[in-house]
Amino acid sequence: MSARRLPPEWAHQQAMLLVWPRDGGDWGNGLAAARDVSAAMAAALCKRQQVILVCADDECAYSIAAHPLLAELGHARLKVVQVANDDIWARDTGPLTVIENGARLFLDFRFDGWGGQFDAGHDDRLTAALHAAGAYGAGTLERREHTLEGGSIEVNGDGALLTTERCLIAGRRNANIDRDAAQSLLANAFGVDTVHWLAHGDLIGDDTDGHIDTLARFAATDTIVYQGCDDPADAHHAPLTAMAAELAALRDRHDTPYRLVELPLPAPIHDPDDGHRLPAGYANFLIANGCVLAPAFNDPADEPAHAILAGLFPNREIIPIDSRALIRQHGGLHCAAMQIPAIPSAS
Repeated sequence: MSARRLPPEWAHQQAMLLVWPRDGGDWGNGLAAARDVSAAMAAALCKRQQVILVCADDECAYSIAAHPLLAELGHARLKVVQVANDDIWARDTGPLTVIENGARLFLDFRFDGWGGQFDAGHDDRLTAALHAAGAYGAGTLERREHTLEGGSIEVNGDGALLTTERCLIAGRRNANIDRDAAQSLLANAFGVDTVHWLAHGDLIGDDTDGHIDTLARFAATDTIVYQGCDDPADAHHAPLTAMAAELAALRDRHDTPYRLVELPLPAPIHDPDDGHRLPAGYANFLIANGCVLAPAFNDPADEPAHAILAGLFPNREIIPIDSRALIRQHGGLHCAAMQIPAIPSAS
């Protein structure tokens, strides 16, 4: 294996990066609700680790200081940094932090608004701007000119990376890159020796071209938890069943099948304005120090989904966070956060 390593999400974290929803962005009349979700995430995380909360302007800074959940914290572990941004999806705009020779290297891939769908000029510069401000602590910045989002990859900490063909090699990013070139890129950047490619699986309403963090996640080096659908009448049933079959055929670097755990699917949630179905699911959970933030949708499937996560992470508190405000903009808890791993000697 390479000396370079992308730690899995359950490795000890120094901080979690969040971005405060800004006025004048895409949130419209959902801004207050989105800010409430961001505040709930920050409040839960600040009990366990530092939170780097990015604000776009003075109005955002004022609303952070005035929010009841954040005012109660006294900002002891809350580090507010003012940097221009386009949207809150830190998983895709923040750094992918690898460990090399005992030090952190913050990889800054290009971000182009998920294949040019949305304005992304500020977000493409976010990682570098935060590094220049000293927000991450010790570590070197490495700019990468390929386009890659954090939500498109999952690693198990034992040489394996899980991703989707539709996003990395069959989508709108990185024209003319083929599987061999993509595999080489991933191995070089993250120190992995096994890349698992999924051809199936999608959530209706997803505009990321099939980010893996909405579909299947490593919960341990040998365990994958994935989004299922047990209703044959649901449009998700066929693609998610095909994805489950692909997952069952995977083998790790030791030629061993993974332990697979299925998550239920919430009932359809539709956009209140135009009625289109939103990409609601439970795979978009967030692992942090001592806890897992779990999506909640005021749905009967919430409780069994959270019980499954509790079984997978018995030493972490499962904290439900109402994600309906975020799903209106086609994102979730994991999409809205990026962990900054601790330097190994400090973990």
